[in-house]
Amino acid sequence: MVAQLLGLAFLYLTTSLATFTANATKINQIGQVVYKDSRVYGVVNRAVILECGSTLPDHYIWIFKKPGTDRVIAVAYDIGKGPRVTTLSQTLGQLSVISNSASVSIERLNVAAHGLFVCQATYDKEPEPELIFYNVHLVVRVPIRNPELSISDVSPVEGSTVQMRCNLENGTGPIVYKWQHESSVGDITDFAQGNSSTINVTNVNRNHTGRYRCVASNAVNSESSKWVKLETIFGPDVPQIQVTPHSVTGRGYSALERDTVFLLCQAQSHPPSQYVWFYNKSQVFTGPNYNITNILRIHTGEYTCLAHNTYLNTRSRKTISLTVYYPPDGSPSCSAEPALNHTSLRLFCSWSGGFPSPSVHWTGDLIDAGHEQANTRQQANPLTSAVILLPSGGRTSSSFTCTGSHLALRQTAECRTRSYIPPAEPVCVAYVTNNKQYLMLTCSWDGGAPKALVWWEGPGGNGAGENSNILILRYGTATRGKPYTCHAKHPLLNQTKTCRLTLEAPVLLTQRRIVSVYEGSDVQLTCNLRDNYLPANEITWFNNQGLSVQDTFKYRLLRTSTWVNLTVRDTEQVQDSGEYRCTTSNAVGGTEINVTLVVKRHPMPPNATVVRVAYNSRYRNEVDVEWKMESEEEGGWTGFWLEHRWVSERPGRRGSSNGSKEQMEERITYPVWYRDIIQDPRVMSHTVGNLTWTGTYEFRIRPVNHRTIGHPSAAKTPAEPRFNIYPAVVGAAIGGMLFAAILTMLLLVYIIRNRNNNPRLHDLLFGSQHSQSRENINLPEDDGGSEGGIEEIGGSSSPAPALALPRAASPLTTSPPSATPSAPTTSQAPPTGDDDEPVSVTITVKATGP
Repeated sequence: MVAQLLGLAFLYLTTSLATFTANATKINQIGQVVYKDSRVYGVVNRAVILECGSTLPDHYIWIFKKPGTDRVIAVAYDIGKGPRVTTLSQTLGQLSVISNSASVSIERLNVAAHGLFVCQATYDKEPEPELIFYNVHLVVRVPIRNPELSISDVSPVEGSTVQMRCNLENGTGPIVYKWQHESSVGDITDFAQGNSSTINVTNVNRNHTGRYRCVASNAVNSESSKWVKLETIFGPDVPQIQVTPHSVTGRGYSALERDTVFLLCQAQSHPPSQYVWFYNKSQVFTGPNYNITNILRIHTGEYTCLAHNTYLNTRSRKTISLTVYYPPDGSPSCSAEPALNHTSLRLFCSWSGGFPSPSVHWTGDLIDAGHEQANTRQQANPLTSAVILLPSGGRTSSSFTCTGSHLALRQTAECRTRSYIPPAEPVCVAYVTNNKQYLMLTCSWDGGAPKALVWWEGPGGNGAGENSNILILRYGTATRGKPYTCHAKHPLLNQTKTCRLTLEAPVLLTQRRIVSVYEGSDVQLTCNLRDNYLPANEITWFNNQGLSVQDTFKYRLLRTSTWVNLTVRDTEQVQDSGEYRCTTSNAVGGTEINVTLVVKRHPMPPNATVVRVAYNSRYRNEVDVEWKMESEEEGGWTGFWLEHRWVSERPGRRGSSNGSKEQMEERITYPVWYRDIIQDPRVMSHTVGNLTWTGTYEFRIRPVNHRTIGHPSAAKTPAEPRFNIYPAVVGAAIGGMLFAAILTMLLLVYIIRNRNNNPRLHDLLFGSQHSQSRENINLPEDDGGSEGGIEEIGGSSSPAPALALPRAASPLTTSPPSATPSAPTTSQAPPTGDDDEPVSVTITVKATGP
């Protein structure tokens, strides 16, 4: 009954599921059928549970229908054999049946699961089974993912319109968009909100500069985009100029000289403006900060700051006036001048320059003997003040102080002046004009304040007039031997002072009239005045050619008022020998003196001889040269010239007297001598290198004494280097000895090993092995004097005794020798058959002729 009911229900469900879900229409009763609708919300990639009643049915089946399609698929069921999940459910997610229930759980929910899930549950009840359809509408929501803000223009010009769009990768609606702005100081504000993903910002201004982001929100989540920076392009506004240190005047700004002035120009602009500074319409600097270090008065003028927005190519400017206050140069200048024909004093204090004008005033003792208070008069010019003082009878000096102040100075400036009588006496001087047309007599009385009044009086009462310190006379008209008087007067002195000049002709002196030096030396000729004549005398030197001497490389003049020394440099015998003349003259007369200069040549240095010239190696590129001096005169030479020249050799041919041709060597000598300079006179050898090994050279030596060059020595050709054969001979001898020793050893080894094959040779070298043998060698007299005999000793004609050569005796037995001198043969006893029996051997040698 239940199975039949399930089968009919499933068939009806597959054919009319749309009608059930849409209208919840009841079907004809097959038992009891109930419909229950519900709505469940799920999120992609998350889990969701679809319930099928609160109790476990006896049989159930889960069916899924995607909206907009007619296809129905079974995803899970239980018909009495336990829950089963179909393979078709894998497209919806990881579907599983919850234990002890008919509800299903979907893990990692897929978007494809969005649709209608129907759970057909059958409950086996009495009297009739019950069939319930659970219609579960699953809504699958997608979370908002990766919002991204795009701005149509991230650098808009002020006043334009900007569009902002919030783009999403995923997200189920409805979606709410919120727009946030972060200012330059970090404040975040919401400036727009709505369900549109696009907004337009009109009339953009500089306040819109900052960072922006969009926040997208739906029923699942809320996500923010990354910040996007927007920079409004604007400006520049009118610049603002700051002047430090700050001081405002009616004309603008002011500064004190020598201070450092900082000018800062700022103009609202984006991007930041480029700043250019102009001084009196001339460009002087680029940048916002213009610093004038140690500002001077010449910097007074108009300063203009030009702000330039290079992006918009817009400009703005502002001009200020800067006045530099500067003090007067230096300090106040004080002076005390004579007044009323040198009967009183006038004090002057001036301090010129400066802006604004400085102020000065006098301080100090302004009281004289005739008044308690001086007569002080301030002139109209504020820069100068004057005070007239009457002279006091017993006062010889007075001090006064002028104090000056200025706005540009932190401290006051002072100057002091003093009126006093000159401590010395008047001085009279006479001198002649350059063209010798006039004689001028000057008179001075220096050191006093104010300056004294002087005038001249000549012989006969003629003078130059009062207040004139110069007396001018035509050259040659001065009176000789009579005084010229100078009168001097000072305001503080009641009486005048005098000095006198008496003119005389000059007289010259010298240390030596004849001066002798060696060639190449510097010599000094002296010329001086006997007295300090008036007028002043100018001493002139003339050389041996009669020409006036000036300071040159050759001549040097050392001059004072009373003497002039002439130095002749690097003297030469022909050029510098002769008479030198020293002359002088004045308005009264003239004189001269002669000095004879004798320049001698240095003596000829002694001759040198080359004693050895040889190559120092087989490469023939260096030559050792040795020489000696023929005499040992002290200081006779200062160095040497070692000279060499190339002598090439080439083969030639010439005919002999008999008509045949034979080889010869034709010698070609080159005239050029190459020189090595040796400046040490103690050196007697030298090595000449960098020679050509294929060539032949000649060498010679020349001694040098200062500027005198000696005679060259005889030229010599280098000798070939010696060949040392001693090592080769020694090596060959040692090699031969070793070779002979090796051969001897080999021969001895051979004899020892083959003694049985050659017993005679073995016995001859080593003796008998078993018995002692003695050899007697008789040398008979050689009657015929044949070669090989023994020469007679003395005059005896008797035969010489036999010469016995001792042999090593056997240690076992000793037998006397039995030898007959006349026996020509060698006899030996027959062997006895015993190897140990001693054997006696006699050898007789007779020398015969060839």
